[in-house]
Amino acid sequence: MELFSHAWTALRTAVLGLPDEDFERPSGCAGWLVRDLVCHLVIDAQDVLITLVTPAGTEPTRNAVTYWDIVEAPSGDDPLDALTVRLAAAYEEPRLLKFHLDDVGSAAGRAAELADPALRVGTRGEVLTAGDYLRAYVLEWTLHHLDLIAHLPGAAEPPAEALARSRGLLEGIAGAAFPPSLSDRDALLIGTGRRAPTGAEKAGLGGLAARLPLVLG
Repeated sequence: MELFSHAWTALRTAVLGLPDEDFERPSGCAGWLVRDLVCHLVIDAQDVLITLVTPAGTEPTRNAVTYWDIVEAPSGDDPLDALTVRLAAAYEEPRLLKFHLDDVGSAAGRAAELADPALRVGTRGEVLTAGDYLRAYVLEWTLHHLDLIAHLPGAAEPPAEALARSRGLLEGIAGAAFPPSLSDRDALLIGTGRRAPTGAEKAGLGGLAARLPLVLG
């Protein structure tokens, strides 16, 4: 629960510190500018708020690892992705997008701090404990923090604890460990297809290399 707040605060702080011109730079999400990614974070924050106030009366069907599905790589034709880009452009000024993220994002952070970890909540037709749901979102925040700074040299990295926990979650999803020679950051980038492995890295991955990337949805 604390790591969720730590990772989310670090990501929002990084966004709020960006100069306006950085919103027009590419992000680590293929086809999205930084402004599109930030708009997606607003939608993510809304999802967190909705989920935490959607109690479920049945036993959990997913946990922090199984929350994630392996999906096909984005084709660029997804209507929601296209809507995100149009919505981001509609903000026109980065300060408006920053304000909305700070407003909704702060509320999502407070809701997470107040949530009972044992509360069962419903999302995407599944049931999780609030604690597992928020642990799953540490991976979301960490990957998107890496996306945010992908083309911003010198920008603050995600917290080390979030990188380590996210690596553990991704290894759980993969059902295999990444080699110790890979840093947490590189394991996440390579594991999710955000960058290709070098020849030496691919050799170190062994049989796992053939199963990558893991596109999460």
